[in-house]
Amino acid sequence: MRTAAPASRSQRATGAYRERLSVTAVVGIAAVSLTSAGAGFAASAPTSKPAASSEAVVPLAVVNLGLSTAQARNVQCWLKANWGYTGALDGQLGTNSWKAFQRNLRTHWGYTGAIDGIVGSGTVKALQRLLKDSWGYTGAIDGIAGSGTQAAFKRFANACSGWC
Repeated sequence: MRTAAPASRSQRATGAYRERLSVTAVVGIAAVSLTSAGAGFAASAPTSKPAASSEAVVPLAVVNLGLSTAQARNVQCWLKANWGYTGALDGQLGTNSWKAFQRNLRTHWGYTGAIDGIVGSGTVKALQRLLKDSWGYTGAIDGIAGSGTQAAFKRFANACSGWC
């Protein structure tokens, strides 16, 4: 980086020295800023990661289907007492809660899918059969957890409060 040359007496008197010094300082600051910023804005080097892992992939989604935490906890108490649920009674219907529920749905309500804890259309259809039988669901067995399914599931969950 160039620095300003010493000013002559006439340059100092006219202020030309100050202008040249200011321009030099601004250019120097800008150059340092760009050099520093270059590292921050540069694309990071690609890292090598395996395309697949030997670890099992476990869905961690919570699907309460419109239930409050208290209602979901009621369902977990029922699942713990009847369907082998061993997780926390935290009011979060996650993978393990749904695996236990799928065991019930397989035994009684025609669920034929994997016991994987994923709330897909097969799980919802079997749940709808349960809800249609005893909990006031009047809609189609379509695998869509709409407002009618959710309202009946809330009635079911409220009835499970005796298990807690």
